[in-house]
Amino acid sequence: MAIQFVTGNEGKVREAREYLEGLEPVEQIEYDYTEVQSDSLSEIAAHGAREAFEHLGSDEPVLVDDAGLFVDALGGFPGPYSAYVEDTVGVERLWRLAETEENRRARFRTVLAYADDDGTETFSGSVAGTLVAPRGEGGFGYDPIFEYNGQTMAEMSTEEKNAISHRGRALAAFAEWYADREA
Repeated sequence: MAIQFVTGNEGKVREAREYLEGLEPVEQIEYDYTEVQSDSLSEIAAHGAREAFEHLGSDEPVLVDDAGLFVDALGGFPGPYSAYVEDTVGVERLWRLAETEENRRARFRTVLAYADDDGTETFSGSVAGTLVAPRGEGGFGYDPIFEYNGQTMAEMSTEEKNAISHRGRALAAFAEWYADREA
């Protein structure tokens, strides 16, 4: 049996394979599930996982993730709308909105949703940081404006970023749960 990770992002699949090594193989599946409009990453991911599991119609479980950047001074904006805001407004304009704020604390959050015949479970991971003027050439999305321990995520190597990533933390929680479940 394999876990079907519903994503178009091969980097997410590689990271999932690292965390689940020795437990189950992870297969990348592309399926455009309905992304419900909600302020809850858990609700969005769980709905997507359940829909994908039912649509794919196999006995193999499904894993879906949803992530966002939550800025304290902006009431958690853009949160679950992060991809849309990045595509329409852009990272630099979000920075310009935040740079005038005294409190620039932010948090990257990921929720993984796992669906199988028994139901749906969710697992969260987050990393706290501060928004700064764009720096660095690596990463993607909001990485150039998200600073953690003096470096933006765009300045970190892939290994450094994965060691502290919100997705990695959610994958670690999922892997622990899955290993206990299968034991």
